[in-house]
Amino acid sequence: VLTLTSDIGTKDFLVGAVKGQILQVNEGINIVDISHDLTPFNYPQAAYVCRNAIRNFPENSFHMILMNLFHTRPEYLLLARHGNQYIGMADNGLMTMVLEGLPDEVVGIPLDRTQNRNTLYCARVLAQAYTDLLSGVKLPRLGDTNYGIQVKNALKPLLGNNYIEGQIIFIDHFENVIVNITREEFEEQRKGRAFKI
Repeated sequence: VLTLTSDIGTKDFLVGAVKGQILQVNEGINIVDISHDLTPFNYPQAAYVCRNAIRNFPENSFHMILMNLFHTRPEYLLLARHGNQYIGMADNGLMTMVLEGLPDEVVGIPLDRTQNRNTLYCARVLAQAYTDLLSGVKLPRLGDTNYGIQVKNALKPLLGNNYIEGQIIFIDHFENVIVNITREEFEEQRKGRAFKI
């Protein structure tokens, strides 16, 4: 299984072309769409969507996240193993937000400087890495094991003596609002007191 999540939308050919590139590398890959409507540059939203999707897939699934690929010109893509899942994406800080920490194991896959490093090329590189993993190649052999990844921390709520100030990170199709305050954080801060939202 390879899941595909992106911020590229569905109004043109690009999602189909990405799938075509993946299938050219390996026709046997079962591609599952998560979402292609992530808001560009909205890291908290992307982390929320990806984190909650990934935890529901079978062991050894591969998750390709094509979000904010070109914030800087990519020289490497990240390929990580965390628990029993594999995740491939740009090195833009999203990895640590999705995983809420550092991955168990990660390599930097160098991109060919002679290639046009666009979305289709990046998808092909990650699909080839996944195919190599399926054929028995170990993760450390696929890239630079000493590559230091960018780290972004999840948005944390602001805590005061009598308040918690959080942010909305996602509004779903039914207009349910997801905030970055967990029930545990709320109850700890509340200390049994009455509250008002």
